Amino acid sequence: MADKENLEKRYKRIYDQLRELVLKTENKIARMATIAAILHHKMAQFFWTGFYILIDGELIIGPYQGPLACQILEKEKGVCWAGVTSKKTIIVPDVHKFPGHVACDSRSNSEILVPLIDKENQVWGVLDVDSRKFDAFSDVDKDWLEKIVKLI
Repeated sequence: MADKENLEKRYKRIYDQLRELVLKTENKIARMATIAAILHHKMAQFFWTGFYILIDGELIIGPYQGPLACQILEKEKGVCWAGVTSKKTIIVPDVHKFPGHVACDSRSNSEILVPLIDKENQVWGVLDVDSRKFDAFSDVDKDWLEKIVKLI
């Protein structure tokens, strides 16, 4: 229980910091870059933290932190596209068991994907976070990351 409480407190501090930082610009790319950097460096289990942006029917890399990423994700394949299609956050405890998983880096073992949804309820991008640990993400991560992406 203490771990969950500590995680909640950490996310609350990060959210408060991000809320203040993103007010400095309306630019979505700048906001995404700031969010990726803060999350990546403040959350020890985050191995790759970044965004893919839906442009002309393709998921193209946006701001991120971590090792080299896939520039374009193959259409309708993997966790990111599953999040676009479902318009729901997806937690994957073991990416190696996810049908059609796109392995941009073989060191990733679990993942959480949060769709970015506009006012018309359309997905325009995704926040993708990978961890080297298996089963690294919980509903606490889901709830806070969904709240954080709304700052964009």
